[in-house]
Amino acid sequence: MGGPGWGFIFMQAIEVSHISKSYGKVQALSDVSFTVGKGEVFGLIGPDGAGKTSLYRILCTLLLPDAGSATVDGYDTVRQMAEIRRRVGYMPGKFSLYQDLTVEENLKFFATLFGTTVEEGYDDIRAIYSQIERFKDRKAGALSGGMKQKLALSCALVHSPSVLFLDEPTTGVDPVSRKEFWEMLGTLKERNITIVASTPYLDEVRCCDRVAFLDKGKVRGIDTPENILTEFADIFNPLGIERKGNEGGNSSLITHHSKPANVIEVEHLVKAFGSFHAVDDISFTVKRGEIFGFLGANGAGKTTAMHMLTGLNQPTSGTGRVVGYDIRTEYEQIKKNIGYMSQRFSLYEDLTVAENIRLFGGIYGMRDEEIRQKTDELLQRLQFCEHKDDLVSSLPLGWKQKLAFSVSIFHEPGIVFLDEPTGGVDPATRRQFWELIYDAAHRGITVFVTTHYMDEAEYCDRISIMVDGKIKAMGTPDELKKEYSQPDMDHVFTYLARQATRSSD
Repeated sequence: MGGPGWGFIFMQAIEVSHISKSYGKVQALSDVSFTVGKGEVFGLIGPDGAGKTSLYRILCTLLLPDAGSATVDGYDTVRQMAEIRRRVGYMPGKFSLYQDLTVEENLKFFATLFGTTVEEGYDDIRAIYSQIERFKDRKAGALSGGMKQKLALSCALVHSPSVLFLDEPTTGVDPVSRKEFWEMLGTLKERNITIVASTPYLDEVRCCDRVAFLDKGKVRGIDTPENILTEFADIFNPLGIERKGNEGGNSSLITHHSKPANVIEVEHLVKAFGSFHAVDDISFTVKRGEIFGFLGANGAGKTTAMHMLTGLNQPTSGTGRVVGYDIRTEYEQIKKNIGYMSQRFSLYEDLTVAENIRLFGGIYGMRDEEIRQKTDELLQRLQFCEHKDDLVSSLPLGWKQKLAFSVSIFHEPGIVFLDEPTGGVDPATRRQFWELIYDAAHRGITVFVTTHYMDEAEYCDRISIMVDGKIKAMGTPDELKKEYSQPDMDHVFTYLARQATRSSD
């Protein structure tokens, strides 16, 4: 079912025939058909809400289809569930391990579930598990993103499956760890394990033999990655964003935040946990209206630094001011004058769109009349007027992210902190999100953003890259590419991150 001129033929490991699935009025999958060859790396790509997770759950026998049929390794997903469950490994989109169990306890638990032991399956996971085995007594919740993924993959492989299902396995993981993860998948392919993976990262899409593009529950195309990315370029490769005005962060449109000129001033900041310096003597400034990218591999120290800047944690030594307030003594004032959007979705899913906006307006101390007026303006700007009474839980991920960002700056703060705001979001929605960021910066709101998408790093006015708790590099994207003689920010980041001496745990 590949494109014209497809040069090799697979024996079929997976056959999907006219599968449909609905949830009430929502049609998650509609007449989906495709095949996956034995030993193939097959990509399932598409925007949030396309139906990918529903399809995974059907193929893993966790969900029954409304119509159609599917087989995995020749076994029917409805009539032969037990046989399939012995033969598949599954990494769901949300972290699937037990955070309060250790690395070793998680692995033993999953081995027991499949009626095997770690010892029996060790040869199949040796190459991956050996990289984290020295942390076997550490709780899974304390691992970095890259280490968690290695553990999750080890747990999915411990019973020697023939088919591996991966639902966005690297979302929230830094570029270097993502590359390492896909190198590990390459070794599994050599063992003739069939891999079905979904990902929002285009470099990972290109690692697949073939991909199926799902959109609104329907297959719009199945072909080689390059052919699909070319045919649907408007979705996967949207035009770049042109920023109008405010280059360099010089906007002064928000006059009530006219002082100080630097929204962040940090000198010799340190955060130690015992003898370990998570943040090790960093100094920098951020200007008003600037889009400042704060990059680093998992475990580099950037989240710890953000916690100090947002008043959530106190430094061990050093000084810092955010919107004019001291991070040591005035952290409560800082919290009132900043916006914050966390990695994990921060709105209330059981409240409506309008209720969330009103709630956060009240939390920020805004007057009722001001909340009403700005709510109407925000709904119109987001084109959410017809959805103001919809529960947030019913919205697509991209909509949720745009709403969460808009709510985080609803009170016109001097600065907004964005912690990987577009993780797992498709390229077209990410572009729309960055248009909102540019609009906020144009209005004078400083944007302090972490991201693992290196194309987004190119959108920032300036970037810092942390390595081993220190700021290793700082400058505009063009300055950094020139300084390190690299063609793009992905290569700059990879070059610096691979100089780390401490583990990203």
